[in-house]
Amino acid sequence: MTPLPDENATRKNKINAPRGRFAPTPSGFLHLGNVFCSLLAWLYAKSGGGKIILRIEDLDAQRCPRANADALARDLEWLGLFWDEGAYSGVGSENYFQSRRSAIYEKYFNKLTQEKLIYPCFCSRAELHAAEAPHLSDGRVLYSGVCRRLTEAERQSKMQQRRPAYRVKVQDETISFTDGHYGEQSYNLAHESGDFIVRRSDGVFAYQLAVTVDDALMGVTQVVRGSDLLSSTPMQLYLYRLLGLTPPDFCHIPLLTDPDGRRLAKRDGDLEIGVLRRQYGDPRPIVGLLAYLAGQLPKPEPISAQELLAFFDPAKIPMHNIVVPRELLPGS
Repeated sequence: MTPLPDENATRKNKINAPRGRFAPTPSGFLHLGNVFCSLLAWLYAKSGGGKIILRIEDLDAQRCPRANADALARDLEWLGLFWDEGAYSGVGSENYFQSRRSAIYEKYFNKLTQEKLIYPCFCSRAELHAAEAPHLSDGRVLYSGVCRRLTEAERQSKMQQRRPAYRVKVQDETISFTDGHYGEQSYNLAHESGDFIVRRSDGVFAYQLAVTVDDALMGVTQVVRGSDLLSSTPMQLYLYRLLGLTPPDFCHIPLLTDPDGRRLAKRDGDLEIGVLRRQYGDPRPIVGLLAYLAGQLPKPEPISAQELLAFFDPAKIPMHNIVVPRELLPGS
């Protein structure tokens, strides 16, 4: 595989064209909410004369079959959301699948270990969905730090009983950043998340570590993603600092919800792009609907992503989650 630049490679200055990314998790098929985020990420990067890379976030390979990733790529192409490099782009493209990058994550995990910045955790909560992008609705609780306080003898005893997960030690300090859509943000990790997981007990590296390393090594300078990941940003900024990596600019966008306020998700099978492709046969009505919901069109009407690019205005994107009117949903 063609190697990616390492952490010492010269990154583009942020005054230059942005370098954005698509980063889908193929645990299911692409749905309307995924496309909304992908479309806006594409528009942000392309409107600035930048590039888009495609990374497949299949950390948990058992839950993310390759067939799903193949379908995601075909759907993005059908929608006209072409990427400039990454997965499915020829030589070296396999290195944009997270399931193929464990040795890279191991290197940075070892750095944290050597600097005594992480510790083994034997709590059952450490096994819960750490390899997936976390959501604000997932019931996350402030970790108490109980395993951080174990003595070495206690750790060794527990090691005989089960494999631990690993958490990074956070400090009681405020991490501030400017979000490209929601403005100034401040978080205290000690009070709002506690020590967080960087590796699961089954050995799978956690989302927070993998995405931090990947965005840095892939030269990403602009991350556009759903507002459900806003609370992940301070954790990632903290890891950027610990690992000596340069963070991108972050821009979080509102989520699409159904009329009952439920976030559109992979469980909504009728909103999968495969279903919509069969219904419409043309991507422009789908892009036009999403452009309308994003405040870019006065009414839903067919348009291509390329046509939309000519008048894309991020300032028109709503600040709050966006309800998809029932009459605009497929099958209505």
